[in-house]
Amino acid sequence: MSRLSRRVLSIDRSATSEMSAKASALKSEGIDVISLSQGEPDFKTPDYIREAAKFAIDSGRYFSYPPTGGYLDLREAIANKYAKENNVPYKIENVVVSNGAKQALSNAMLTVLNAGDEVIILAPFWVSYLAQVRLADASPVVLNGKAEDGFKVSIERIEQAISKRTKAIVFSSPCNPTGLVYSKKELEALAELILHYPDLLVIADEIYEHINYTDERISFASLPGMFDRTITINGFGKCYSMTGWRVGYLAAPKWIAEGAIRIQSHLTSANCSIAQRAALSAITGGLDSVNEMVNEYRERRDLVYSLLKEIPNIKIDLPKGAFYFFPDISHYYGLQYRERQINNSIDMCAYLLEVAHVAVVPGRAFGDDTCLRISYAASKSDLHEALRRLKGALGDLRGS
Repeated sequence: MSRLSRRVLSIDRSATSEMSAKASALKSEGIDVISLSQGEPDFKTPDYIREAAKFAIDSGRYFSYPPTGGYLDLREAIANKYAKENNVPYKIENVVVSNGAKQALSNAMLTVLNAGDEVIILAPFWVSYLAQVRLADASPVVLNGKAEDGFKVSIERIEQAISKRTKAIVFSSPCNPTGLVYSKKELEALAELILHYPDLLVIADEIYEHINYTDERISFASLPGMFDRTITINGFGKCYSMTGWRVGYLAAPKWIAEGAIRIQSHLTSANCSIAQRAALSAITGGLDSVNEMVNEYRERRDLVYSLLKEIPNIKIDLPKGAFYFFPDISHYYGLQYRERQINNSIDMCAYLLEVAHVAVVPGRAFGDDTCLRISYAASKSDLHEALRRLKGALGDLRGS
């Protein structure tokens, strides 16, 4: 009998963290590894945000425990942002600040799920959704979008998957790992479906909301009837380049927010006081720095798209948001390099890391084993070199 809990045994280690660790280990040996595995901006946190943190430290006012749900002025600023930018009338009572958006998602799952509940996950999905559902003793129901449909899951398939046990639907838009963005029309169709099921909730992961190359930026809670049915997940890491500051939040109906605070009070208590002061500066400081970063991401996206199109026998779409590509590389399965045979995305990532010294993440971790996730949150020079290596490594594969 295992000494570990069934809860631990039901989950795997994060694939993105694992690939990052492997890349770091090789780098420590002096190997020139280019890591395109982590979903982490390569920009420095903007100056005005860092200055706010320094001021908070020097003021001597923020040395004690903050309120569990976050400082009231930060929660108010988040609520004001949603009222102004997203047309969602959140108030302080609806917002809970956490240690990153990952904890906000975990808080949401632990707050609303019971053993036996089902959660529909639209795939490809962010790697931790499955684990978080299982850690809450619920069951994931994965619906895979097809590449030929832009990886989007149809309303008809979602409705067919809803059962008496379905408690929530979770998805991200813009999406990690595919970069897809659901249109307003598509989200409205989902909202209309939700209205037919009085107890069904939506967990809308909007962490990439500003890294969106379309003309539409829709918060699901803004749609008719969805304010009381939506848990919005967001944070500061991606858009403000503040991943290490670990500030995320959920916004939800008051009863859910209060439940999340109760959960968080026993798990971690509040987020770091200084990080919260930096986050307040970020959200009240305008979007100029964000827009500059997004413009650079757009240029990198176009660059990587052009380079990927030069590689034979892979299938790619032009992402509409986030900073990832999710190419189908399954044509190369069954081929081999010397004695190494490539049978799946895990084999492919191991091969690319060990032979080409490029770290990417296997699509299996996101629910689609035919693909790889490539982050373009890296310098253009690194992207050029990484794609050159990747093209060469794929070209070296031969039939048995």
